[in-house]
Amino acid sequence: MTDLLYSETESDLRAAVRALLADRADPATLPARLEGDGPYDAELWRALAGEIGAAGLLVPEELGGQGASHREAAVVLEELGRAVAPLPYLTSSVVATGTLLALGPSDPAAPLLADLAAGRRTAVLAVPLTTGPGGPVPTEGTATAVADAALADVLLVPRPDGLYAVDAAEAAVRPQTPLDLTRPLATVTVTPTASGTRLADADASRAAVRAGLLAGAGLLASEQLGLAEWCLEEAVRHTRTRHQFNRPIGSFQALKHRMAELWLEVTGARAAARNAADALATGSPEAPLAVAVAQAYCARVAVHAAEECVQLHGGTGMTWEHPAHVHLKRAKADQLAYGAAGHHKSALAALVDLPAPTP
Repeated sequence: MTDLLYSETESDLRAAVRALLADRADPATLPARLEGDGPYDAELWRALAGEIGAAGLLVPEELGGQGASHREAAVVLEELGRAVAPLPYLTSSVVATGTLLALGPSDPAAPLLADLAAGRRTAVLAVPLTTGPGGPVPTEGTATAVADAALADVLLVPRPDGLYAVDAAEAAVRPQTPLDLTRPLATVTVTPTASGTRLADADASRAAVRAGLLAGAGLLASEQLGLAEWCLEEAVRHTRTRHQFNRPIGSFQALKHRMAELWLEVTGARAAARNAADALATGSPEAPLAVAVAQAYCARVAVHAAEECVQLHGGTGMTWEHPAHVHLKRAKADQLAYGAAGHHKSALAALVDLPAPTP
């Protein structure tokens, strides 16, 4: 039976991550940091990955990790989504790590997993951020819109003959201009002559990449949930304190209905995201179905919550100084990450043997 409730361990982990982010990554400071050299905070990453141990949650203890599960990683992503924290957790600690773990016992991958678990290095799967589970994966040596590639130490590169771990210094990484400035994108080119460690043959590589992307899509729903929760809470807070006609605007019936509807959507998103995380954690055969449901639903809810947050703040929500626009851009970018809604709806239709949805 699926358990959607949070355990005591998960609640303690949430408290630790939230306290760290409140001190080092308050959403109110994001717009100012985006105007600087970049929002990435290496010290914050070291604290989250190393001191709290979040980077190694999915890695078994014998490989230097925490031996936890996708449920705990989902809690971390909920908090990172609330703060729209510009950290490579999803790309490195979930997708890249999940890909390596799916290879099974592998001597070449073990040292890299230990480094990833300790936060000493980061890795990204060198495929476009829009690639969904089961989608086509480029193997020609060039991939566009690779998330967090500019921050990575190691690139996991799919090639026709298998999966390779390539030092990022040996690849050409050209930054692209993303909609969401907190998750940088780049075009990555790895020449066939670039040295690298072959981790798996072609068949094992395809299965591992699919597993990594499935984990990424499933736990992205938790990031979207956290983002939506922040937007709802911020909208409610603002409408309680903003007055018109000598009364809080949140007392107006029309706004009450909008926020009540949004609360219902966020509650549904929580159930879908938790179900996906639990299915991944338990290795359930229903995991692809749970992930497809979560992404088809949570992506839309996150965008709607961010749009409502901007609109309910009125003129304030339209300014650069307020972080609502940062949440909206992340929500819109996340709509396409690890498979757009159409991809997941088609996957859902195939899994339950229904006609494919019309575009």
